[in-house]
Amino acid sequence: MKKMLVIINPVSGKQQIRAHLMEVLQIFSAAGYELTVFPTAYRGHVTDLVREYGRKVDRIVVSGGDGTLNEAITGLMSFTEEERPVLGYLPSGSANDVAYSLKIPGDPVPAAKIAAGDHIFRMDLGRFEERFFTYVAGFGAFTAVTYETPQQEKNLLGYSAYVLEGAKSIGGIRPIHVKAEYDGITLEDDILFGMVSNARSVGGMHDLAGKDVGLDDGIFEVTLVRKPVLPLVDYPAIVGALLTRNLADDPNFYTFQANRIRFSFPDEIKWVLDGEFGGARQEAVIETVPKALSIVVPEA
Repeated sequence: MKKMLVIINPVSGKQQIRAHLMEVLQIFSAAGYELTVFPTAYRGHVTDLVREYGRKVDRIVVSGGDGTLNEAITGLMSFTEEERPVLGYLPSGSANDVAYSLKIPGDPVPAAKIAAGDHIFRMDLGRFEERFFTYVAGFGAFTAVTYETPQQEKNLLGYSAYVLEGAKSIGGIRPIHVKAEYDGITLEDDILFGMVSNARSVGGMHDLAGKDVGLDDGIFEVTLVRKPVLPLVDYPAIVGALLTRNLADDPNFYTFQANRIRFSFPDEIKWVLDGEFGGARQEAVIETVPKALSIVVPEA
């Protein structure tokens, strides 16, 4: 019999999984899986469980937000490519950016039917020095919001929580002098916010990096927000551009693609990986890991 490891973050998002857990498990059992089920008990528990049980199962399914998914990825990437089982995902966070990008529904029952299926997508991952991320690495304004905004506020406000909290922070943040090197190009400027993404949604902001993002093309979308020349005029314009997702023609933004990029800063800068604190670094190299993740998605 096929074996499945099911890992549930019971406090993620609006906790929908609690009301539907038995139905979800019945779906997996009916698909022919012998189940091992764990609720998470601490930060990093998902990674520990994946590393302990991942080589013994045919499929891993995680229920939680983007941070929970990142913990699963961290565990999977400690295996060789041949050892990695297929991953299923039941999104239950406040933003669910990866789920939006992959068209996985937020309702746990239809998501479970997808996770039990056989339509596999090979998705790129990002490598941030020794760590990995599923969809975004970022620094500067807005990024601290993802891990500093209380979970209760995220649950109540969702996307609005990120925009409202980020709008509060953008006016008071000190610009960061950034040197970015990619594809033989060197860019140097004072930057408010930067992100390297492989997603159609970041912080609940859909299509921020464009409508034609390829999740398996080996290329990142990079967005940098420049220090405003005229703050009273440019700050509202920056927030407006983020809300309307119209960045390409705005002089306050750099937007480009790269498969590898090196960032250098005068001092250590805090990073966020998939909505969780990613450490502080004075220099960071970010590169794609093409088609590293096998994840179950809806049929086209």
